[in-house]
Amino acid sequence: MARVRGVHADASDEVAQLYAAACPRLIGLLTVVGGSRADAEEVAQEAFVKLLQRWSTVREYDDPEMWLRTVAVRMLVSRHRRHRVARLALPRLAGPDLEHADPGGTDDLIDLASAIARLPIDQRAVLVLHHLVDRPVDEVARVLKVPVGTVKSRLARARAALAPHLVDSEQLS
Repeated sequence: MARVRGVHADASDEVAQLYAAACPRLIGLLTVVGGSRADAEEVAQEAFVKLLQRWSTVREYDDPEMWLRTVAVRMLVSRHRRHRVARLALPRLAGPDLEHADPGGTDDLIDLASAIARLPIDQRAVLVLHHLVDRPVDEVARVLKVPVGTVKSRLARARAALAPHLVDSEQLS
């Protein structure tokens, strides 16, 4: 394995082991939260770079993977916010013809992944961390650095937005 400048061999071996164990799970989590595997892979790599830079401190934590997951989710949320601001600004900069353009129709029948992908990133993050990663509300609040009440309200909004898409199979018969 090639050595990383500024990182001792033992540290790079430890990070390599964490990478091998945690990276597939992290990419899966970020893909569900962000909706894009390519973005998830980029953010995961950026999170591991931050981990390398802070390994002497993070290695002492009880759960370095939790630190990594926290950093990665925050980075993904920030990335989505920047992209959203850019998308909203583009039509205004382009002129009135594009400002009222429909970005695409909505289907009556959509699967759960697609419905989750349509949620705002803040709601998506709490929903995935709480329901799919099975983290308690207080831990989700710590990870996202928001109050517990904010997590609860985002969960409620996310559930309400998903409710129409979660049709009971008996209703389909």
